Amino acid sequence: MPNSDWIFRWFHIMAGIMWIGLLYFFNFVNVAATKEATAAGEAGPISKYVTPRALFWFRWGAVVTWIFGAALLGTMPAPGGDNGFVDAFLLRGRMAPIGFGAWLGTIMLLNVWGLIWPNQKKILGFVPATDEEKTKARRIAFLASRTNTMLSIPMLFFMATGPSSFSQTFLYH
Repeated sequence: MPNSDWIFRWFHIMAGIMWIGLLYFFNFVNVAATKEATAAGEAGPISKYVTPRALFWFRWGAVVTWIFGAALLGTMPAPGGDNGFVDAFLLRGRMAPIGFGAWLGTIMLLNVWGLIWPNQKKILGFVPATDEEKTKARRIAFLASRTNTMLSIPMLFFMATGPSSFSQTFLYH
């Protein structure tokens, strides 16, 4: 195991907890709480103080998770001379399961930055948008976020079953 492996793994796990934890927070707590607060005329503090801060950590948690995950894959040796990153992203050999998880994580990262964040900026008033545009943005952000929640389940499964010291010791021998 290269010396950097544990550093990459630690930051990948910590950032992943931040990212997926906030994903679950938004989907299982914040959406319902904001809806209730809006109906009661009290959504201001959530939209002004909580959501922007949570979205900051959410989107940058996604980036940091992906970067350290890619770095970690690069430290993993693969048969045939390639490093684990190449084999994982080409879904080859023993790296295929973790590669599938990495692809799901990549799709989720693209959802965060390409769909969720641009639409949240409209919803929160960070960029100008009409009421009609905000309504459409809410639906797109909601669907992209729910898609990420659904993708997170197989992503976590495949990343946990991929090559690691545990799986190399107990599953592949």
